[in-house]
Amino acid sequence: MEDREFTRYVAMLHPVPGLTADIAAIRAHVAWLRSLQAAGSLELAGPFADGSGGMVILRADTAAEAEALARSDPFIRLGLRRLELRVWELSCEENNHMGMG
Repeated sequence: MEDREFTRYVAMLHPVPGLTADIAAIRAHVAWLRSLQAAGSLELAGPFADGSGGMVILRADTAAEAEALARSDPFIRLGLRRLELRVWELSCEENNHMGMG
């Protein structure tokens, strides 16, 4: 198990050229976000102001769990966005800036 307390998973949602999300897909995506929030798996989410996609920051016990969560996004399942998943190690006062502070 990875250190859940100081690890987040960043799902970058890149647009797929030539495809746009219709209102039903957007509503399904928002319902997915709400389900993540209810489960305690959503940290933050939102689109980029320039229209170049969006980002979802996930809480999960492992990278595999985070990937499964991200791939369950209707935008990904419908092929409307391309997923790039990154592991983000938090540097903060609580972990003495990764033990280096």
